[in-house]
Amino acid sequence: MALSISVGRTTGMDIRERGRSDDGQAIFLDDRLYMQLLAFTECRDPSILVKTLSTSGIAGALYANLNDPNGIAILTMSRDPDTFLTTVRSLVQSPPFAELVPQPHYTMFGRTYAIGYESDLEEVLLHRPHRYICNTDWPWCIWYPLRRSGAFEQLTSEERRVILMEHGGIGAAFGRADHAHDIRLACHGLDSGDNDFVVGLLGKALYPLSAIIQRMRGTRQTSEYLDRIGPFFVGKALWQSHMPETSAT
Repeated sequence: MALSISVGRTTGMDIRERGRSDDGQAIFLDDRLYMQLLAFTECRDPSILVKTLSTSGIAGALYANLNDPNGIAILTMSRDPDTFLTTVRSLVQSPPFAELVPQPHYTMFGRTYAIGYESDLEEVLLHRPHRYICNTDWPWCIWYPLRRSGAFEQLTSEERRVILMEHGGIGAAFGRADHAHDIRLACHGLDSGDNDFVVGLLGKALYPLSAIIQRMRGTRQTSEYLDRIGPFFVGKALWQSHMPETSAT
């Protein structure tokens, strides 16, 4: 893991995640957490999947699909994208997952990202998202992709900041009340539907997750600057991996 503090002007192109220390210095981290949601149907006995995942060593969660009595989805996460082409692929190509019917319209893939103000990049990018997924007190979830309109990108940085603050303020209020907790992933160029972000809402009950989406519909970002949103995967955890004490991998 490469964590550093800026000590002068950086030459060349720097694509590391960027934050800001408590004393105002720019900090950087060249690490992030990737997540993938894969959905399936024709699952008659999810307990077999739970047993398989419990011994797989994979980090993530298994969800029952609220809108499909035979549907499930597996959410996996790793700091190494190769994991999804090796370990995860091998898992879903083998029984009991291989016996299920994929639902690729629900597939989502993204990466954690910083917005430039975070003072603890490891917490924001690696540890907190992992804890959220594994928190057994928050079994309910809604996962969905979205794409902003081109008009949003044409706004000034200050205009974008004000719009995002309105949107983020609602999310923060729901989080403080323990109603809903969000995971935001960037998926630019990683999504087959050309979306920009994947959002995961997690909580102890379903209603607040629906309520926050309803509340967000009134913000400028959603009402004026979203090109599209969804499909929505709504589920409840059947299995969640354990959270390592000292590592997010």
